Amino acid sequence: MHQLIRRIHLLTQGERIKFSISNAGPTLSVSVTHARVRDLVSEGLFYQTLKFYKEEIHPSGLHGNASILPTIIKACACAESLHFGLQIHSIVIKTGSDSEPITANSLLSMYARCSNVESARQLFDTMLIRDTITWNSMITCYIRNGYHHEAIEVFRQMGLAGLEPKPELVAGILSVCARMGNLRLGRQIHASLVRGGTVKSSIFLSTALLDIYSKCFHLDVAFNVFHQMTERNEVSWTAMIAGCTSNENCNLSVEVFRAMQVEGVRQNRVTLLAVLPACAELGALKHGKEIHGYAIHQGFESEPHFEAALLDMYCKCGAAQGPGWLVFERSKGRDVVMWSSVIRAYSQIGNISRAVELFREMQMEGIKPNSVTLLAIIAACTTHLSTMHGREVHGYSLKSGLSFDIFVGNSLIDMYAKCGYLDDAHQIFREMDTKDSVSWSVLIRGYGFHGCGKKALELFHEMEQRSVVPDAVTLLAVLSACNHAGLIVEGQDLIDHVARHNNVPLTLEHYTCYIDLLARSGKIEEACEVLSHMPMKPSSTTVSCLASACRAHGRLDIAEMLAHQLIKLEPENAANYTLLCTVYAESSNWVGVEKIRRIMRIRGIRKGTGFSKIETGNGDSF
Repeated sequence: MHQLIRRIHLLTQGERIKFSISNAGPTLSVSVTHARVRDLVSEGLFYQTLKFYKEEIHPSGLHGNASILPTIIKACACAESLHFGLQIHSIVIKTGSDSEPITANSLLSMYARCSNVESARQLFDTMLIRDTITWNSMITCYIRNGYHHEAIEVFRQMGLAGLEPKPELVAGILSVCARMGNLRLGRQIHASLVRGGTVKSSIFLSTALLDIYSKCFHLDVAFNVFHQMTERNEVSWTAMIAGCTSNENCNLSVEVFRAMQVEGVRQNRVTLLAVLPACAELGALKHGKEIHGYAIHQGFESEPHFEAALLDMYCKCGAAQGPGWLVFERSKGRDVVMWSSVIRAYSQIGNISRAVELFREMQMEGIKPNSVTLLAIIAACTTHLSTMHGREVHGYSLKSGLSFDIFVGNSLIDMYAKCGYLDDAHQIFREMDTKDSVSWSVLIRGYGFHGCGKKALELFHEMEQRSVVPDAVTLLAVLSACNHAGLIVEGQDLIDHVARHNNVPLTLEHYTCYIDLLARSGKIEEACEVLSHMPMKPSSTTVSCLASACRAHGRLDIAEMLAHQLIKLEPENAANYTLLCTVYAESSNWVGVEKIRRIMRIRGIRKGTGFSKIETGNGDSF
């Protein structure tokens, strides 16, 4: 307590309330004063309450009255006036009112509201009498200010003290468990509530329970809780819809939303915000438009968060240039999220020029692009090999400092590497303050893609020397580099090393790349051996690589067998028929060639046409 008193003195020094010590003026009675203070607080006039206390109550000598102080403290809390509250606390101590549980609890709530956790805890520890409200206030203080572990610990202590927490507090603790992923404690609380018989009767607790199970990826248990609820309101329905969406079960999310409509429960803005991402992932444009219409009818279509979610839905459903653009254009609060959504949409459909135009307009309107904005444009530049626009974005990232973002740096390395500017990619890599396994993998893959296998291997060994742990993506990048450069021995050594140490699990992609490496180099038997002993079923890509290599090395018998296997795996893929036709033609089996062509005509299968794209220095492409 002495530490708290000293803290109050230090914090209020130099900023004291200049209370008048004059007793002039009308004498105030306790009942009238209390009624006036209570009315002011109930009407939300918190600053006026504090002014009334300063100018009239304090001079009248009623400033330390135990019946008035709790309400004044509440006004301090609601006004978040910590310094006023600290001085009221000093008056409480001087008058001895701190022994009153109501006053002490009010002070505790005030410190919690003002985010002064340290003072709240000191007060809590020195309180002689702690009732349920005291414990609830301390735990709420911790929850509100993000002290989750401390909140759970005090909650445990409250249980050991034999006190029953309020349902609202239990729901708050369940919410903390959900954020922390502490499913074990959540189940313990659930079991306790079932024993007490309070789950079914409390919609508040049931909603909190289904929320924790949803966030801990136990959607089936969440549904059990949901179905056992005797009463469901819009909050519980919304929590269930959000749970389905967060568990990536978007179809179920839309079904629950429709069931909510059938039950006649009114959807609010939060409900629509929960279901719109599911519509976006499913590409359910029709359903998304219906939600948009409902929002217009309810009058919250222009709310900023809803506009952003609506725009995201239209963009992901491929309607960015139609209704999505109308939402964007009519919005009065276009923030960085909305700009990024529409830029990403244009980038994904390949309209890089328009995406860059929007990028420039965004800055002209005073909205600063963030890393998400840059990543959308860089990804499009990478896909379409457009370095001219990519360099513009790179320049902005350097000026804005976003180049220090590891995701932006990795994307820039990938863009320059895929566009053939390996020196630029390596320069960005060297300038990065922080590098992860992705940074190394992207650069290794870039060198490998352009046939610089030796350089890719050097980078891989340097990565190991710097104690950066390679993952499956890194291994695939190195193996692919060996494949492109024809480094057979190095590729075999790499696979043997991984197999011996078992530090990276080999996937289908690794086996496909390794088989392609062996088959291209003429080691057909070894490639077939690897194919037959794979721990998983080979994909059509794996078989196709081996078949093409067999044809190239004159092993037409094996190539023919594999081509037939490919047609069984992918009967609609024209490339498989073309491969078999080529094998038949090279073995002078013209009857077989005519037979395959006839089958293709009957099945309506046609070869696709390829094209090349060249970008000139001024941005034109042909």
